[in-house]
Amino acid sequence: MYERFYGLRERPFDLTPNPRFLFMTAQHREALTTLEYGLSRRTGIALLVGDAGTGKTTIVHAALQSQSVQRSHVVYLNNPALTRNEFIEFLAAGFDLSPSAAASKTRLLAELTDALATRHAAGTMASLIIDEAQCLPDGLLEEIRLLANIESASEKLLSIILAGQPEIAARLNAASLRQLKQRIGLRCTLAPLTEAETASYIAARLRIAGADAAAVFTAEAIRTIHERSAGIPRTISVICDNALVSGFALDRRPVDRAVVVEVCRDFDFAEPADAEDADAGAHLGAV
Repeated sequence: MYERFYGLRERPFDLTPNPRFLFMTAQHREALTTLEYGLSRRTGIALLVGDAGTGKTTIVHAALQSQSVQRSHVVYLNNPALTRNEFIEFLAAGFDLSPSAAASKTRLLAELTDALATRHAAGTMASLIIDEAQCLPDGLLEEIRLLANIESASEKLLSIILAGQPEIAARLNAASLRQLKQRIGLRCTLAPLTEAETASYIAARLRIAGADAAAVFTAEAIRTIHERSAGIPRTISVICDNALVSGFALDRRPVDRAVVVEVCRDFDFAEPADAEDADAGAHLGAV
């Protein structure tokens, strides 16, 4: 729609977790390295924590494309709001077990242990990735703890990655889940972007899509995008995409702060409280 107007080959701010558009801050590089290590080594359970929209799913997809993971058998679950029986069915299908394994936990564990031991003997990895892990009921978290117990005399046979919002980290502090927390061998956190990182995030996506950020957004517009998004990458992309649509409709190039403010008003992305207080103080001082 607006691509030609801004000199873009493609839309730079789509919300799909496309690793090609992955912007690597120091914390994102650390998270990616941690997941790659967790998927290529028998480390037990790894935990990736971050607020909604900070890029956890994109990091997971990037890790799955790494060379070290290519020979692994990876089972990926992105909707873990399942019953225990549904979880058993999912594992049986994901690890290519028999129909009887899907109907019996006892049969599942026997077949899964044999399958993992065979892979271990062949020098290949097997991994289970669970996205949106904060949605897991306590019963399934306990099942995951027990899966982490499948091991040889010297190594874990199944690598498990849990990626979720901060609620999962808080839940792991509960006494009932202390044994699961003790089995987490790797842990990393994704925090919101700083203002400088937000500017770099926008510039990187525009560059990949074929444009120069300075020709698309003013510096003031980018500053406002950071303020209203609170540094959350998904929200940054929502604001940028809609600002480009509005800028195109208004024949505005580059997009300025006024366009961004109007988009944020439409989406109810409020101005930060400290900025509101500063504006109020400046107004009172002028009276």
